[in-house]
Amino acid sequence: MKKEKTVLIMNFDEESISYQAFSEMKRLHQERKIIGYQMAVVKHEPGNKLEAQDFLDFTGADKNMKDSLIGMLIGILGGPFGILIGWMIGAIVGTTKDAGEVKNALTIFERTLKTIPEGSTGVILIATEQELGNVNDVAIDELHGRVQRMDEAVVAQEIKDAQATEGKAKDSAKKHWFSK
Repeated sequence: MKKEKTVLIMNFDEESISYQAFSEMKRLHQERKIIGYQMAVVKHEPGNKLEAQDFLDFTGADKNMKDSLIGMLIGILGGPFGILIGWMIGAIVGTTKDAGEVKNALTIFERTLKTIPEGSTGVILIATEQELGNVNDVAIDELHGRVQRMDEAVVAQEIKDAQATEGKAKDSAKKHWFSK
């Protein structure tokens, strides 16, 4: 039995199937086959921007999307950090070491964007799976989708690292532009 929190990123061929998966994951939670924490239907818009179409906090804490782990993931991808990445590597980051730090911070984000390709809609779920087969049975076997799993603690750390990198980039940009 798997006890860790996992971030599951699911993609399906049709947008309507993503919404069906959202409903099916709620059902698995109600049947106690998974312990759901947060879930969102997300659309991958042009420019590598994810937008939440629907959000659910299973914990009953009535957290809003913005303050959730999923919200932070989406916010980083759609916010200033996502826009700054290409610019930082080319214009601000002068050393290989700094470029390596930026690239390392992107691994979770790149995996998310590759799993839900541009123009498609998917589901991001944070859950503890009682058995791996429960989500796979629905998402892969029944709905013919794809599932990517990442450890929640690793995702949370990469988000924290990306936020720190974003802060450094903003500071560097301010120094660069305002020291002229």
